[in-house]
Amino acid sequence: AVCNSNPTPCKDPPDKLFTVHGLWPSDSNGNDPKYCKAPPYQTIKILEPQLVIIWPNVLNRNDHEGFWRKQWEKHGSCASSPIQNQKHYFDTVIKMYKTQKQNVSEILSKANIKPGRKNTTLVDIENAIRNVINNMTPKFKCQKNP
Repeated sequence: AVCNSNPTPCKDPPDKLFTVHGLWPSDSNGNDPKYCKAPPYQTIKILEPQLVIIWPNVLNRNDHEGFWRKQWEKHGSCASSPIQNQKHYFDTVIKMYKTQKQNVSEILSKANIKPGRKNTTLVDIENAIRNVINNMTPKFKCQKNP
């Protein structure tokens, strides 16, 4: 979706993984707060090797750090109740991807759904994900190709 909605061409991951686009907190009304007061972003070198794979900057492969900073400032800064700090925010993304059935690449691969395949329906994708996440309905935000 990011690649289709942005005039800057994406630099797709070489192995064509489905990657994380964001971790955005919502309030009890379903609104997505932005730019809340939080400590300034600090470099997170210890998590960088995992984040580059799981949550890359697909628009600029030379500036993952700038992308993560923007994600923290815009979204992570508003997750202050369950999320304790910046490291916890990024750890949460990694944990969800690896251990809490949030690895969409793995889920879809097991259902024989690959990135770029033209004949896959939204229902196919939804069913593959539902089968893994206790029949809960995933939330999709679709965009049509121009």
